[in-house]
Amino acid sequence: MGNLTKKQKNTLLRIIITFVLFAGLMIPEHLGAFSALPVWLVIAFFAVPYILIGCDIMIKAAKNISHGQVFDENFLMLIATVAAFCIGEYSEAVAVMLFYQVGELFQSYAVGKARRSITDLMDIVPEYANLETEDGMEQVDPDEVGIGSIIVIKAGERIPLDGVVTEGDTMIDTAALTGESVPRRASVGDEVISGCINGSGTIKVRTVKAFEDSTVTRILELVENAGNKKAKVENFITRFAKVYTPFVTVCAVILAIIPPLVFGGGWGEWIKRACIFLVISCPCALVISVPLGFFGGIGAASRSGILVKGGNYLEAVSEITTVVFDKTGTLTKGEFRVTRTEPVNCTKEELMCCAAHAESFSDHPIAVSVREAYEGTVDTSRVSNAEELAGHGIAADVDGKRVIVGNRALMQKHGIAAEDPSGGGTVIHTAADGAYLGSIVISDSIKPDTPEAIKRMKETGIKRCVMLTGDRAAEAGAVSSALGIDEHYAQLLPADKVGIVEKLLAECKDGEKLAFVGDGINDAPVLARADVGIAMGSMGSDAAIEAADIVIMDDDLRKIPLIKRIAAKTMRIVRENIVFALAVKLAIMLLGAFGFADMWLAVFADVGVAVIAILNSMRTLTYREKRT
Repeated sequence: MGNLTKKQKNTLLRIIITFVLFAGLMIPEHLGAFSALPVWLVIAFFAVPYILIGCDIMIKAAKNISHGQVFDENFLMLIATVAAFCIGEYSEAVAVMLFYQVGELFQSYAVGKARRSITDLMDIVPEYANLETEDGMEQVDPDEVGIGSIIVIKAGERIPLDGVVTEGDTMIDTAALTGESVPRRASVGDEVISGCINGSGTIKVRTVKAFEDSTVTRILELVENAGNKKAKVENFITRFAKVYTPFVTVCAVILAIIPPLVFGGGWGEWIKRACIFLVISCPCALVISVPLGFFGGIGAASRSGILVKGGNYLEAVSEITTVVFDKTGTLTKGEFRVTRTEPVNCTKEELMCCAAHAESFSDHPIAVSVREAYEGTVDTSRVSNAEELAGHGIAADVDGKRVIVGNRALMQKHGIAAEDPSGGGTVIHTAADGAYLGSIVISDSIKPDTPEAIKRMKETGIKRCVMLTGDRAAEAGAVSSALGIDEHYAQLLPADKVGIVEKLLAECKDGEKLAFVGDGINDAPVLARADVGIAMGSMGSDAAIEAADIVIMDDDLRKIPLIKRIAAKTMRIVRENIVFALAVKLAIMLLGAFGFADMWLAVFADVGVAVIAILNSMRTLTYREKRT
């Protein structure tokens, strides 16, 4: 076992010393050498290894009892082994405590390994930033760097803050965040995110976020909070253990007292059976292996660039049968460009000039694409009283004229006749002082991996894929058909999406869950309302990432079927552990109660079952996607 903590190494040393002492005592015991010695001396001999290996169990049990937490595995082990000493089973008392500690060490190591698979992400935290100042370059803490500062990132250094490259050209290693092994090129004007490694050339970056708002900080917050949200099955096991432990303790007391009183005599034999019963009943296999399975699943997901905010969401993902997508930026690239203009009673230049100036204060992708397509220079001094009309468009005064730019519904609202041209694309209409100027068609392209992602989702048991969009029906239908989407809803306002998701949730049967996948600020309410909210972490807004339950760091939709497979395997392993542990324990408890099980079989029922369950749980850590 590598990477043992100091505490684990101390436990291992105690186990080794105790085993040597125990083996040294077993030889004279089997040769009958102890029969001539006083009982107190024999007890003293066996008490040395017992106290050495069991001192921490005694301390834990005493502390828990003082805090009112009597019934736990420490209490069970202490009572069972002390009772074994009382009836003369000295070697078995030491053996039970020794092998129990072996199991505890293995559990500690396994849990630590599972946690490390998640907390390895802590390595992405940058230790310093090279800040460019008037006096030259200064190495400072990342949280001391303000927005708009210029930082220098040398080859091999970790990017400390989110920003835009202002100088240089390099290859960025994003594997720590996205799980993607292929580096991507970054040059002047490209965005870079904190936590990634600058692979080749030196670059200068202008920061766009403070350290506390950066990608790396958000990721760590998600990871650190993941263990606090337990799945239903985890909560069930916690509640079950609280009832189960006192119940089996009472049963053991009854087993030790009632038969001798009813049938007369035989106290030693029935107390021994009660001790065996207690050892068998220890719930370690369940208490440790179930959360370990979820740790493993979350860790396997994090290595693939998928951040799961808790075991409860991993459990919910395994039950997803319906996936609802926002279109723009999720199924499509969100890179809009003007593909066609149809001016009416004006020139193309006049149409684009009015639209570009009206959109000059908006950061919506459609507004950006209009400004980029305008061949002239946008003069914002010509614009006043700009007003965003959510879900419809924008209005502004341009050169003293009231210009409105938006969808057909906006035109109709102002009594302006406008018809959407045929063909695909998003259509925006423009009017000035009530006079219709024409339409501009803007097109978005489907992400290249989206069709494959939809296909893989269907293969994992997702029955229904639904697309929501504010685009007109013709554009929505074209995208839906190209991707194999089962249903689509078009011309939706942001508020309409929640209503659609509510309707789809009502149609889900018991045991079926709905996931919503989005990336925009207006997706946050829907992400929060869905059973599972999945956000795009690379291009997604802070609000969407905050509201989501799962974050895909590289925006690759193929990660959705991957996380569903990881979740399904995790739940399968967790259920296997529960059934296996309870079945074996129940069978051996019955054997112990009727005198057919000795202390060694009891040790197997406790430590052996726990180790087998833990080994099974650790299979979630080794999950790898099968490539076809």
